[in-house]
Amino acid sequence: MVLAALAIASAGCASLTPTERARSLARQHREQEGIRVLREQLRAHPEDVEARRLLVRLLAYSSDLNGARAEVAELEKRLPKGDPLPWIELGHAFELAHRFEEALAAYDTAASAAPESAAGPREGGMRCARWGEAEEARPRLEEAIHRGANDAALYHALGLVRLHTKDVDGAEEAYQKGLALEPKGTENLLGLATVAVLKENAAAALAAYGQILARRPDFGPAELGRAWALAKLGRTDDARRALDHAEALGAPRANVQKQRAALH
Repeated sequence: MVLAALAIASAGCASLTPTERARSLARQHREQEGIRVLREQLRAHPEDVEARRLLVRLLAYSSDLNGARAEVAELEKRLPKGDPLPWIELGHAFELAHRFEEALAAYDTAASAAPESAAGPREGGMRCARWGEAEEARPRLEEAIHRGANDAALYHALGLVRLHTKDVDGAEEAYQKGLALEPKGTENLLGLATVAVLKENAAAALAAYGQILARRPDFGPAELGRAWALAKLGRTDDARRALDHAEALGAPRANVQKQRAALH
């Protein structure tokens, strides 16, 4: 039985592609073994773009930025002229090394190297948004949209950075477009709820939070927002019940108590 199990396990490992094996090794914190697997693959198949991209990241994660740069150069040779991918991969490598200014410079180079592609400004904008750099993120995200990028995550990030730059109407527009692209999602809907709260539009906030809870019934912050809207609309008893429910769902206790005090 043990031999049979080992045989099955070996067959499973053998069925993995070299890239899949390298990813598996990386998940086990065996990056150097993963690097060896990828180098063997690329010696036999230098045109394997997926393997080379993963090699760039594993080298960067292992603090071998010179090796990562060399593989990016090889990637550039094997892709069509003007393809932004090598620069985007170089940006990822710099990020893994926590060299964020150089990462952003690489994403901007990707944007200028491929002026028709949304990939460079989208990557730079999304990363800046993640780093909390709203002023840097906004023009890049808007440029990505100008170049044709059109997805719910992008519009959510744009809504967030517009809120941070005090453009509430612009944020609302972005969230609406994101919701139209992903009607069953909750991220852009939560953004619209936030906008409604900032505008003190209790009816709109109540509708948005209600839709969120219909999709995520256990999401305590949405029930807390619903309680705020009910209180603003003068529905005090409903607001109290919503606060009790929000607390049961694990909403922040301090916020629950603050709203309870406001009701009195």
